[in-house]
Amino acid sequence: MNTTYGRNLRTTVFGQSHSAAIGCTIEGLPAGEAVDLERLAAFMARRAPGGRLATQRKEPDAPEILCGLLEGVTCGAPLAAVIRNTNQRSQDYKAIADLPRPSHADLPAQVRYQGHQDVRGGGAFSGRLTAPLTLAGGIALQILERRGIRIAAHVLSVGEAEDRPMNPMGESAAELEKRLTRELPVLTDEAAEAMAQTIALARKAGDSVGATIECIVEGLPCGLGGPLFEGVDGRIAFGLFGIPGVKGVDFGAGFAAARMKGSENNDPWEVSTEAPGARPLTNNAGGIAGGITTGAPLLFRIAMKPTPSIALAQKTISLEKGADADLGVRGRHDPCIALRAVPVVEATAALAVLDVLLEPPAVMPEALTRLWGSEALRLGAMERLGECTKKNKD
Repeated sequence: MNTTYGRNLRTTVFGQSHSAAIGCTIEGLPAGEAVDLERLAAFMARRAPGGRLATQRKEPDAPEILCGLLEGVTCGAPLAAVIRNTNQRSQDYKAIADLPRPSHADLPAQVRYQGHQDVRGGGAFSGRLTAPLTLAGGIALQILERRGIRIAAHVLSVGEAEDRPMNPMGESAAELEKRLTRELPVLTDEAAEAMAQTIALARKAGDSVGATIECIVEGLPCGLGGPLFEGVDGRIAFGLFGIPGVKGVDFGAGFAAARMKGSENNDPWEVSTEAPGARPLTNNAGGIAGGITTGAPLLFRIAMKPTPSIALAQKTISLEKGADADLGVRGRHDPCIALRAVPVVEATAALAVLDVLLEPPAVMPEALTRLWGSEALRLGAMERLGECTKKNKD
């Protein structure tokens, strides 16, 4: 079971939904980076359970940093953190040891792990494991923010209720900040009201509802990434599909581009008046062309399925009897998992972006110069890299 994400910034998530704790280790963090633990806790609180429209499981999601920080600053060593599980109700999951839940991993996991998997709360397949992912991404977000890179997501739709889409050329800081003051992380009051009503109706019916989330990354320079398996979009998508419940990812115009003509979908270039070089006039590409950033905001969406744990009776099988059976899932579950997934999406995008930025390129873009530190440090590092390359050739 591989639970590590990233090449240069390697985040490993561990634990199960009802184990004593869950956590993560982060290797490759630049040394000398301050981590504001209060801001990190506030970010993680956006993912934490509770509230009128979410599961009533009470977990504070308070991270305990075990190592990797010295007086609040990264020291270059791997950072390790745990989050204690304090509100498990494992008795709610006794039935699923025999009755696998529809659209859950219960039955495939039973075959894959021959009955040795932890079924309580979904075990290693649970959305609970997004808490340490959010922890790691919250640290990455603080590092990126100091480099002028901002990442923000919102719920774009819940069922048939829709928010306005983000401007593909960028959103104002004020608008993005305002989404966090609403009951739901959306850009308009009308969307918050309509989505809340849709979720409340699904919960009352013992059902659940699917949703989409949209995310924007602003401040990335042109020229990051590469073709084929070096693509920034592919690396982000790989992480996003690690979030339980994600069933689709698209960038820019996405699937809508399949109904366009080239003259409609192409992003013309113009000479930039803000910085040397060129910039796209439109952003149907979502900030990526050929796997490489274009300098426009990186924009993507994900589709999240309805929560499969619902109270309504569903068809399943009894593993013990080898016969058909009915199941109504007990326990505390989100009627719409996308609400709490918004910071998880931001965190995953942050880990991917920082991972790409930490990749030493042949030519150092200005954003990477900021990441590496002073010009003297950058030149020293590049000089050492050149010496190593020369030795290898010799």
